[in-house]
Amino acid sequence: MASTLLTNIGSLVTNDPSLERGPLGIVERAAVLVEDGAVAWVGQASAAPAADKSIDCEGRAVIPGFVESHSHLVFAGDRSEEFSARMQGKAYEAGGIRSTIEQTRAASSGELAANARKLLGEYQRSGSTTVEIKSGYGQNTESELRSVQVAAGCTDEVTLLAAHVAPPEYAGRQDDYVQMVLDEMIPACAPYASWIDVFCEKGAFSEEQSRAVLLAGQAAGLKARVHGNQLTYGAGVQLAVELDAASVDHAVYLSDADVDALANSTTVATVLPGADFSTRNSYPPARRLLDAGATLALGADCNPGTSFTTSIPFCIALAVRDLAMSPDEALWSATAGGARALQREDVGSLRVGARADLVELAAPNHLHLAYRPGVSLVHRVWKAGEQVAGPGAQPTVSDIRQKECY
Repeated sequence: MASTLLTNIGSLVTNDPSLERGPLGIVERAAVLVEDGAVAWVGQASAAPAADKSIDCEGRAVIPGFVESHSHLVFAGDRSEEFSARMQGKAYEAGGIRSTIEQTRAASSGELAANARKLLGEYQRSGSTTVEIKSGYGQNTESELRSVQVAAGCTDEVTLLAAHVAPPEYAGRQDDYVQMVLDEMIPACAPYASWIDVFCEKGAFSEEQSRAVLLAGQAAGLKARVHGNQLTYGAGVQLAVELDAASVDHAVYLSDADVDALANSTTVATVLPGADFSTRNSYPPARRLLDAGATLALGADCNPGTSFTTSIPFCIALAVRDLAMSPDEALWSATAGGARALQREDVGSLRVGARADLVELAAPNHLHLAYRPGVSLVHRVWKAGEQVAGPGAQPTVSDIRQKECY
């Protein structure tokens, strides 16, 4: 395969602190050599090796592709009326998910795939080159199986959100629903997923129910992640740490013990400020977590009810403005942090050997992501060395894996 040199980069974020200053490993006046879909060399443009092809970045900044470790893209329907009502004072409760369950069950696989593919295209055009996709809007074995099959046709990071909320037919019978998840859903769906997830929250599932689901998923070969502490103080964080989950997501209402547990574990706290923005919930205590030494990921949480955005740059701006994160911390969390939450070493950085996922910004440095909120600054996007968005990209590709969804 021909080699490509991206050169005349004004500011290059590598997330490799061994290269240059700080955790972001920023190299000024830089270049990146790409071979066989991977980063083959990084350094000063003046010292760059020869390549078969050269691309002049004209002084623009280049960063790693964003790693979205939390999304809900397999769904049907629209909840804009619910959003409008919430903006007029109605409080968010998990029950809104049930309307999406009804519409998702009624949709065809083709309709679900087309919607997921459209949203993945949005993610890609705004700089996300790795996107995890959860099920969770089927909540019976047939619909959840279809959901993970659709997701598996779109991404390598598929999560079975077996216990999102109990569906209407199990109203008042949550234990029976959990038993069905254990006996039927996990065995049927596990071959199409890598992760098991549960909403451990008041109004969703208890600590005991959540533990049973996660342990059954782990026994089926799935790795654990948790929705926890989003709406109130609860057991989600402690359960995630106890079971060595890769991440606990939302993490808004945290006790000192929760913060300490995360700081002394390998479990990543994934903050999703788009959801808190959309629901007028409190924001996660990102500053407390960072100061305590916890590892953070930052995601968009695209879903139809509480965070209908695919823009990581928007969430970076929120993190800087409202979560007291620095621009450097927010960018690291949206790239290397997301990779940690997915236990990936090949994405989230531009180290030699990493997958060549790069985003060229229409800006001189990454600070503009927060400095210019709401402005589309993504100029070009490369995934595994192939340009997938921006001037010169092939117009036929609409999803991240460059293949048809299920």
